[in-house]
Amino acid sequence: MKALRCFCVCSLLLLKVSAGFGDLRRPENVSMDSLNTRYVLRWDWPHETAANQTVTFTAQYIREFRSRKANYEKYWTSVCVNVLEHRCDFTGAELHYNGLFLLRVRANTSQQSSGWVQIRFCPDEHAALGPPSSLKLSSVKEDLEIIITDPLSSTNQSMKTLLDKRLNYLIQYWRRSEGPQKAKVLETKNNLVMLTELDRQTWYCVRVQSHDVFHNKSSVFSDTHCTRTEGQMPYWQIFLYVLISLLLCLLLVLLYFCFNKMLSLLKNTFCPAVHLPDHIQELWLSESETPQLLAPESPESVCEPLVMVSAELDAVAVDEHSNAGEQDSSTHSRHSSGDSGVYSTEEDSSHRSTTHADLQMSSRKHGVELRDGTLRELCA
Repeated sequence: MKALRCFCVCSLLLLKVSAGFGDLRRPENVSMDSLNTRYVLRWDWPHETAANQTVTFTAQYIREFRSRKANYEKYWTSVCVNVLEHRCDFTGAELHYNGLFLLRVRANTSQQSSGWVQIRFCPDEHAALGPPSSLKLSSVKEDLEIIITDPLSSTNQSMKTLLDKRLNYLIQYWRRSEGPQKAKVLETKNNLVMLTELDRQTWYCVRVQSHDVFHNKSSVFSDTHCTRTEGQMPYWQIFLYVLISLLLCLLLVLLYFCFNKMLSLLKNTFCPAVHLPDHIQELWLSESETPQLLAPESPESVCEPLVMVSAELDAVAVDEHSNAGEQDSSTHSRHSSGDSGVYSTEEDSSHRSTTHADLQMSSRKHGVELRDGTLRELCA
C-alpha cells in the first residue's frame, strides 16, 4: 500500500516538472540550398522561449550506408555546433557529389535539447545545376562562333568531370529586332560551337543553358550576348541604301527651296522693296526729319541787308512814271512826224510791260525768301 502511494506521488511530481519546463520544439522547414557543390542547410524556428534562455542549433551529417549499422551514432559528423543562425554551410564538409548523405539538425538550450530533424540529400540528384561560368560570342565572316566555359564547383573544378560527361548545353539564338522573335535551339556537348546559315550583316543574340541528361535538370540561362555577322552586303540591300540616300538628298533640297521661298515671302510682306513716292514719304517724316531748304555750311552765317519794297508803292511809282512818260511823249509827238509818234507809242508800251514783269519776279523771290523761316530768323 505504501509502495503504491509513493509511485503516485512520484508520477505527480514528474507531471508537474514536465508541465513547468515543457519540451523544446524542433526546427521546421529544413531544406538544403545547393548549387553545383555549394551546400547550405536552412531551417525555421518560429517558437518562443523564456527570457533567460538562448536557443542554439546543431547540424550533423552521416553517409547513408553507415546509418544501417547498429552503432551508427558515433559516425555522425558535426558541422555546426550551438550556432545562433538558422543556417549551416556544408560546402567545406567535402560531401562527395555522387554520394548519398543524411543530414540532421536540432535546437538546444542550456537545460534541454529538442529532437532531431533529419533529411536525405544526394548532391547529384538534388543539387541545382549552374549555368556556364562564361560565354564568348564572336563573328567569323557569315557565321557566329560560341565559346562556352563549363560551370565550376566550389573548388573551381569543371562540373563536366563530376557529371561523368552527362553535361549538355542548350543554345538559344535569335535575330535581334524590335518585334518578338522565335528562338532556335541547338543542343550540344561541345564547348566550341559554330552557328551557320545566318544572314549577313545581321545582329544575333545568344544565351546558353546547362542540362543534365540523366536527371533531366537544367540550369538558368546565362547572360544574353549579341553581335553582328560579317560578310558582303547583299546587292538589294545596297540598292535600298542608295535609294534611301537619294530620297533624303531630294528631301533636303526641297526643304531648302521651300525655306527660301518662305523667307522671301516674309521679307516682301514685312520689308517690301517698292518705295513710296517722295511727296507721301514727306508726310510721314517728323519735323526733325523734314529736309531744310538751306543747310548751313558753316557755324557762322553770312547775312546781307534785305530791302522790303511794297508792291503797292511799286505800282504807284510805275503809274507816275508812266504818266510822266506819256506827257513827254505827247509833247514830243506834236513836233515830230507820224512815224515818230508810232515809234514812241510802241516804246512806251514795251517799257511798261518790262517794268511790270520785273515787279512780279521781285515779288515771287521775296515770297520764297519769306517762307524760309531759318533765313528770316538769321537776317531779322
